[in-house]
Amino acid sequence: MSATPTSRGHLLTEQPNPLSAQLDQLDSAALVALFCDNEREPQRAVAAAAPQLAEAVEAIATRLRAGGRLFYLGAGTSGRLGVLDAAECPPTFCSLPELVQGVLAGGAPALLRSSEGLEDLFDAGPADLQERGFSARDCLVGIAAGGTTPYVLGGLSHARAIGALAIAMACVPSEQVAMPCDIDIRLLTGPELLTGSTRLKAGTATKMALNILSTGVMVRLGKVYGNRMVDVAVTNAKLEDRALRILADLAGVSRERGRELLDYTDGSVKLALLMAATGLDVAAARQAIEAHGPGLRSTLKALGGQLATTAAQASP
Repeated sequence: MSATPTSRGHLLTEQPNPLSAQLDQLDSAALVALFCDNEREPQRAVAAAAPQLAEAVEAIATRLRAGGRLFYLGAGTSGRLGVLDAAECPPTFCSLPELVQGVLAGGAPALLRSSEGLEDLFDAGPADLQERGFSARDCLVGIAAGGTTPYVLGGLSHARAIGALAIAMACVPSEQVAMPCDIDIRLLTGPELLTGSTRLKAGTATKMALNILSTGVMVRLGKVYGNRMVDVAVTNAKLEDRALRILADLAGVSRERGRELLDYTDGSVKLALLMAATGLDVAAARQAIEAHGPGLRSTLKALGGQLATTAAQASP
Protein backbone atom coordinates (compact mmCIF):
# COMPACT_ATOMS: atom_id res chain seq x y z
CA MET A 1 0.00 0.00 0.00
CA SER A 2 1.24 3.46 -0.87
CA ALA A 3 2.56 5.48 2.08
CA THR A 4 0.92 8.62 0.70
CA PRO A 5 -2.41 7.60 -0.88
CA THR A 6 -4.19 10.19 -2.99
CA SER A 7 -6.99 11.88 -1.08
CA ARG A 8 -10.42 10.99 -2.45
CA GLY A 9 -12.47 12.75 0.21
CA HIS A 10 -13.80 15.26 -2.32
CA LEU A 11 -15.48 12.56 -4.40
CA LEU A 12 -19.26 12.42 -4.26
CA THR A 13 -19.16 8.72 -3.38
CA GLU A 14 -16.79 9.31 -0.45
CA GLN A 15 -18.60 12.19 1.21
CA PRO A 16 -20.59 11.62 4.42
CA ASN A 17 -24.36 11.70 4.10
CA PRO A 18 -25.91 14.09 6.65
CA LEU A 19 -29.13 12.05 6.64
CA SER A 20 -27.33 9.14 8.30
CA ALA A 21 -25.12 11.02 10.76
CA GLN A 22 -26.81 9.09 13.61
CA LEU A 23 -27.05 5.77 11.77
CA ASP A 24 -25.65 3.74 14.64
CA GLN A 25 -28.26 5.16 17.02
CA LEU A 26 -31.34 4.40 14.93
CA ASP A 27 -33.62 1.52 15.84
CA SER A 28 -34.10 -1.09 13.15
CA ALA A 29 -37.42 0.30 11.91
CA ALA A 30 -35.99 3.79 11.46
CA LEU A 31 -32.82 2.43 9.84
CA VAL A 32 -34.78 0.41 7.29
CA ALA A 33 -37.09 3.36 6.58
CA LEU A 34 -34.08 5.59 5.95
CA PHE A 35 -32.56 3.10 3.52
CA CYS A 36 -35.87 2.61 1.70
CA ASP A 37 -36.23 6.35 1.21
CA ASN A 38 -32.62 6.85 0.13
CA GLU A 39 -32.73 3.98 -2.37
CA ARG A 40 -34.98 6.07 -4.59
CA GLU A 41 -31.86 7.97 -5.66
CA PRO A 42 -30.57 5.27 -8.04
CA GLN A 43 -33.73 5.53 -10.17
CA ARG A 44 -33.29 9.28 -10.46
CA ALA A 45 -29.62 8.88 -11.27
CA VAL A 46 -30.21 6.33 -14.03
CA ALA A 47 -33.03 8.42 -15.52
CA ALA A 48 -30.72 11.44 -15.67
CA ALA A 49 -28.19 9.37 -17.64
CA ALA A 50 -30.79 8.15 -20.16
CA PRO A 51 -29.29 10.01 -23.17
CA GLN A 52 -25.86 8.49 -22.61
CA LEU A 53 -27.34 5.03 -22.03
CA ALA A 54 -29.30 5.26 -25.29
CA GLU A 55 -26.18 6.37 -27.14
CA ALA A 56 -24.27 3.44 -25.67
CA VAL A 57 -26.97 0.91 -26.65
CA GLU A 58 -26.85 2.04 -30.27
CA ALA A 59 -23.06 2.17 -30.42
CA ILE A 60 -22.61 -1.26 -28.84
CA ALA A 61 -25.26 -2.88 -31.04
CA THR A 62 -23.58 -1.46 -34.15
CA ARG A 63 -20.26 -2.99 -33.15
CA LEU A 64 -21.77 -6.35 -32.21
CA ARG A 65 -23.59 -6.59 -35.56
CA ALA A 66 -20.18 -6.20 -37.21
CA GLY A 67 -18.70 -9.07 -35.22
CA GLY A 68 -17.49 -7.24 -32.12
CA ARG A 69 -17.97 -8.22 -28.51
CA LEU A 70 -18.94 -6.40 -25.31
CA PHE A 71 -16.65 -6.43 -22.27
CA TYR A 72 -17.39 -5.15 -18.78
CA LEU A 73 -14.27 -4.31 -16.77
CA GLY A 74 -14.14 -3.50 -13.08
CA ALA A 75 -12.81 -4.28 -9.62
CA GLY A 76 -14.67 -5.14 -6.43
CA THR A 77 -18.42 -4.59 -6.49
CA SER A 78 -18.29 -2.84 -9.86
CA GLY A 79 -16.50 -5.75 -11.47
CA ARG A 80 -18.77 -8.35 -9.88
CA LEU A 81 -21.83 -6.54 -11.22
CA GLY A 82 -20.32 -6.65 -14.70
CA VAL A 83 -19.64 -10.37 -14.41
CA LEU A 84 -23.21 -10.94 -13.20
CA ASP A 85 -24.75 -9.08 -16.13
CA ALA A 86 -22.54 -10.87 -18.65
CA ALA A 87 -23.37 -14.27 -17.14
CA GLU A 88 -27.12 -13.63 -17.50
CA CYS A 89 -26.97 -12.96 -21.26
CA PRO A 90 -26.60 -16.55 -22.57
CA PRO A 91 -29.59 -18.01 -20.68
CA THR A 92 -31.79 -14.98 -21.36
CA PHE A 93 -30.89 -14.32 -25.00
CA CYS A 94 -29.18 -17.54 -26.13
CA SER A 95 -26.10 -15.47 -26.93
CA LEU A 96 -22.68 -17.07 -27.13
CA PRO A 97 -20.75 -16.81 -23.84
CA GLU A 98 -18.03 -14.93 -25.70
CA LEU A 99 -20.36 -12.18 -26.89
CA VAL A 100 -20.68 -10.41 -23.52
CA GLN A 101 -17.85 -10.93 -21.05
CA GLY A 102 -17.22 -9.70 -17.54
CA VAL A 103 -13.59 -9.05 -16.62
CA LEU A 104 -12.94 -8.75 -12.89
CA ALA A 105 -9.68 -7.68 -11.26
CA GLY A 106 -8.35 -10.84 -9.67
CA GLY A 107 -10.35 -13.15 -11.91
CA ALA A 108 -12.79 -15.81 -10.73
CA PRO A 109 -11.41 -16.06 -7.15
CA ALA A 110 -12.30 -12.38 -6.61
CA LEU A 111 -15.99 -13.21 -7.06
CA LEU A 112 -16.04 -14.88 -3.67
CA ARG A 113 -13.09 -13.34 -1.83
CA SER A 114 -12.28 -9.66 -1.78
CA SER A 115 -9.12 -8.73 -3.69
CA GLU A 116 -9.58 -4.98 -3.95
CA GLY A 117 -5.82 -4.36 -3.80
CA LEU A 118 -5.59 -5.48 -7.41
CA GLU A 119 -7.60 -2.46 -8.53
CA ASP A 120 -4.52 -0.25 -8.01
CA LEU A 121 -2.66 -1.92 -10.91
CA PHE A 122 -3.10 0.31 -13.98
CA ASP A 123 -1.40 -2.15 -16.33
CA ALA A 124 -3.48 -5.10 -15.17
CA GLY A 125 -6.59 -3.82 -16.93
CA PRO A 126 -5.02 -3.80 -20.40
CA ALA A 127 -3.28 -7.11 -19.69
CA ASP A 128 -6.55 -8.84 -18.76
CA LEU A 129 -8.22 -7.49 -21.90
CA GLN A 130 -5.34 -8.56 -24.12
CA GLU A 131 -5.52 -12.04 -22.63
CA ARG A 132 -9.10 -12.26 -23.96
CA GLY A 133 -8.14 -11.04 -27.41
CA PHE A 134 -9.79 -7.65 -27.00
CA SER A 135 -9.55 -5.82 -30.32
CA ALA A 136 -10.46 -2.61 -32.13
CA ARG A 137 -13.89 -3.93 -33.16
CA ASP A 138 -14.92 -4.64 -29.54
CA CYS A 139 -16.66 -2.51 -26.88
CA LEU A 140 -15.53 -1.87 -23.32
CA VAL A 141 -17.63 -0.61 -20.43
CA GLY A 142 -15.22 0.38 -17.68
CA ILE A 143 -17.10 0.45 -14.36
CA ALA A 144 -15.72 2.36 -11.37
CA ALA A 145 -18.10 3.88 -8.84
CA GLY A 146 -15.59 6.50 -7.72
CA GLY A 147 -14.06 6.89 -11.18
CA THR A 148 -10.47 6.61 -9.95
CA THR A 149 -9.78 2.86 -10.15
CA PRO A 150 -6.41 2.48 -11.96
CA TYR A 151 -7.36 -1.01 -13.21
CA VAL A 152 -10.39 0.44 -15.01
CA LEU A 153 -8.63 3.60 -16.20
CA GLY A 154 -5.90 1.44 -17.69
CA GLY A 155 -8.45 -0.67 -19.53
CA LEU A 156 -10.29 2.37 -20.89
CA SER A 157 -7.02 3.97 -22.00
CA HIS A 158 -6.07 0.78 -23.82
CA ALA A 159 -9.47 0.57 -25.51
CA ARG A 160 -9.19 4.11 -26.83
CA ALA A 161 -5.60 3.59 -27.95
CA ILE A 162 -6.50 0.66 -30.19
CA GLY A 163 -9.74 2.18 -31.56
CA ALA A 164 -12.23 0.09 -29.61
CA LEU A 165 -15.41 1.67 -28.23
CA ALA A 166 -14.68 2.92 -24.69
CA ILE A 167 -17.60 3.61 -22.35
CA ALA A 168 -17.06 4.85 -18.81
CA MET A 169 -19.57 4.26 -16.02
CA ALA A 170 -19.08 6.03 -12.69
CA CYS A 171 -21.07 7.57 -9.85
CA VAL A 172 -19.12 10.81 -9.54
CA PRO A 173 -19.38 13.93 -11.74
CA SER A 174 -16.95 14.21 -14.63
CA GLU A 175 -15.80 17.50 -13.09
CA GLN A 176 -14.44 15.53 -10.13
CA VAL A 177 -12.84 12.74 -12.15
CA ALA A 178 -12.22 12.63 -15.88
CA MET A 179 -12.18 9.16 -17.46
CA PRO A 180 -10.82 8.32 -20.94
CA CYS A 181 -13.85 7.31 -22.99
CA ASP A 182 -16.05 7.85 -26.02
CA ILE A 183 -19.30 7.76 -24.03
CA ASP A 184 -19.39 8.97 -20.43
CA ILE A 185 -22.18 7.55 -18.24
CA ARG A 186 -22.45 9.22 -14.83
CA LEU A 187 -24.89 7.81 -12.27
CA LEU A 188 -24.96 10.49 -9.59
CA THR A 189 -26.51 8.75 -6.60
CA GLY A 190 -24.96 11.02 -3.99
CA PRO A 191 -23.21 10.15 -0.70
CA GLU A 192 -23.91 6.70 0.72
CA LEU A 193 -25.73 6.24 4.03
CA LEU A 194 -22.71 4.18 5.09
CA THR A 195 -19.97 6.56 4.01
CA GLY A 196 -17.99 5.25 1.06
CA SER A 197 -19.85 1.92 0.78
CA THR A 198 -20.55 2.03 -2.95
CA ARG A 199 -22.12 -1.42 -2.94
CA LEU A 200 -25.23 0.46 -1.76
CA LYS A 201 -26.83 3.19 -3.92
CA ALA A 202 -23.97 3.29 -6.41
CA GLY A 203 -24.13 -0.48 -6.81
CA THR A 204 -27.89 -0.41 -7.27
CA ALA A 205 -27.67 2.27 -9.97
CA THR A 206 -24.87 0.42 -11.72
CA LYS A 207 -26.90 -2.80 -11.80
CA MET A 208 -29.89 -0.91 -13.21
CA ALA A 209 -27.75 0.72 -15.90
CA LEU A 210 -26.15 -2.58 -16.91
CA ASN A 211 -29.60 -4.19 -17.11
CA ILE A 212 -30.66 -1.45 -19.51
CA LEU A 213 -27.48 -1.68 -21.59
CA SER A 214 -27.48 -5.44 -22.14
CA THR A 215 -31.25 -5.73 -22.63
CA GLY A 216 -31.33 -2.75 -24.98
CA VAL A 217 -28.47 -4.14 -27.05
CA MET A 218 -30.14 -7.55 -27.33
CA VAL A 219 -33.40 -5.90 -28.41
CA ARG A 220 -31.49 -4.06 -31.13
CA LEU A 221 -29.89 -7.37 -32.19
CA GLY A 222 -33.31 -8.93 -32.80
CA LYS A 223 -33.40 -11.25 -29.81
CA VAL A 224 -36.75 -9.93 -28.59
CA TYR A 225 -40.22 -9.88 -30.17
CA GLY A 226 -42.57 -7.41 -28.54
CA ASN A 227 -41.55 -7.89 -24.92
CA ARG A 228 -40.84 -11.63 -25.19
CA MET A 229 -37.39 -13.20 -25.02
CA VAL A 230 -37.81 -15.30 -28.15
CA ASP A 231 -34.14 -16.37 -28.07
CA VAL A 232 -34.40 -17.74 -24.53
CA ALA A 233 -32.36 -20.90 -23.98
CA VAL A 234 -34.73 -23.74 -23.03
CA THR A 235 -32.46 -25.47 -20.51
CA ASN A 236 -34.73 -26.31 -17.58
CA ALA A 237 -38.38 -26.88 -16.67
CA LYS A 238 -39.03 -23.20 -15.85
CA LEU A 239 -37.64 -22.01 -19.16
CA GLU A 240 -39.49 -24.73 -21.08
CA ASP A 241 -42.72 -23.55 -19.50
CA ARG A 242 -41.87 -19.96 -20.45
CA ALA A 243 -41.15 -21.02 -24.03
CA LEU A 244 -44.45 -22.91 -24.26
CA ARG A 245 -46.34 -19.89 -22.93
CA ILE A 246 -44.62 -17.64 -25.48
CA LEU A 247 -45.66 -20.02 -28.26
CA ALA A 248 -49.22 -20.16 -26.95
CA ASP A 249 -49.50 -16.39 -26.50
CA LEU A 250 -47.87 -15.29 -29.75
CA ALA A 251 -48.71 -18.15 -32.13
CA GLY A 252 -51.85 -19.59 -30.54
CA VAL A 253 -50.50 -23.14 -30.43
CA SER A 254 -51.30 -25.70 -27.75
CA ARG A 255 -48.66 -26.83 -25.29
CA GLU A 256 -48.55 -30.20 -27.05
CA ARG A 257 -47.91 -28.57 -30.42
CA GLY A 258 -45.46 -26.22 -28.75
CA ARG A 259 -43.43 -29.15 -27.45
CA GLU A 260 -43.37 -30.67 -30.94
CA LEU A 261 -42.11 -27.43 -32.43
CA LEU A 262 -39.43 -27.06 -29.76
CA ASP A 263 -38.32 -30.66 -30.43
CA TYR A 264 -38.04 -29.92 -34.15
CA THR A 265 -36.01 -26.76 -33.54
CA ASP A 266 -33.74 -28.06 -30.75
CA GLY A 267 -35.39 -25.66 -28.33
CA SER A 268 -35.34 -22.53 -30.52
CA VAL A 269 -38.42 -20.48 -29.67
CA LYS A 270 -37.73 -18.08 -32.54
CA LEU A 271 -37.68 -20.88 -35.12
CA ALA A 272 -40.73 -22.51 -33.55
CA LEU A 273 -42.66 -19.23 -33.81
CA LEU A 274 -41.60 -18.77 -37.41
CA MET A 275 -42.71 -22.30 -38.27
CA ALA A 276 -46.06 -21.78 -36.57
CA ALA A 277 -46.64 -18.49 -38.37
CA THR A 278 -45.57 -19.56 -41.88
CA GLY A 279 -45.90 -23.33 -42.10
CA LEU A 280 -42.24 -23.67 -43.06
CA ASP A 281 -40.31 -26.74 -42.05
CA VAL A 282 -37.35 -26.33 -39.73
CA ALA A 283 -34.71 -26.23 -42.49
CA ALA A 284 -36.58 -23.55 -44.43
CA ALA A 285 -37.17 -21.58 -41.24
CA ARG A 286 -33.45 -21.60 -40.47
CA GLN A 287 -32.67 -20.40 -43.99
CA ALA A 288 -35.25 -17.62 -43.68
CA ILE A 289 -33.75 -16.38 -40.40
CA GLU A 290 -30.30 -16.38 -41.97
CA ALA A 291 -31.56 -14.50 -45.02
CA HIS A 292 -33.86 -11.95 -43.38
CA GLY A 293 -33.04 -11.96 -39.66
CA PRO A 294 -31.74 -12.21 -37.11
CA GLY A 295 -34.92 -10.54 -35.88
CA LEU A 296 -38.15 -12.53 -35.99
CA ARG A 297 -40.16 -9.43 -36.94
CA SER A 298 -37.99 -8.63 -39.95
CA THR A 299 -38.16 -12.24 -41.11
CA LEU A 300 -41.94 -12.41 -40.78
CA LYS A 301 -42.27 -9.15 -42.68
CA ALA A 302 -40.09 -10.44 -45.51
CA LEU A 303 -42.13 -13.63 -45.76
CA GLY A 304 -45.51 -11.95 -45.38
CA GLY A 305 -46.26 -14.01 -42.29
CA GLN A 306 -47.77 -12.92 -39.02
CA LEU A 307 -48.28 -14.27 -35.53
CA ALA A 308 -51.73 -15.15 -34.32
CA THR A 309 -52.43 -12.81 -31.42
CA THR A 310 -53.66 -9.25 -31.60
CA ALA A 311 -51.11 -8.23 -28.97
CA ALA A 312 -48.24 -9.57 -31.07
CA GLN A 313 -49.47 -7.86 -34.24
CA ALA A 314 -49.85 -4.55 -32.44
CA SER A 315 -46.31 -4.53 -31.06
CA PRO A 316 -44.20 -1.81 -32.68
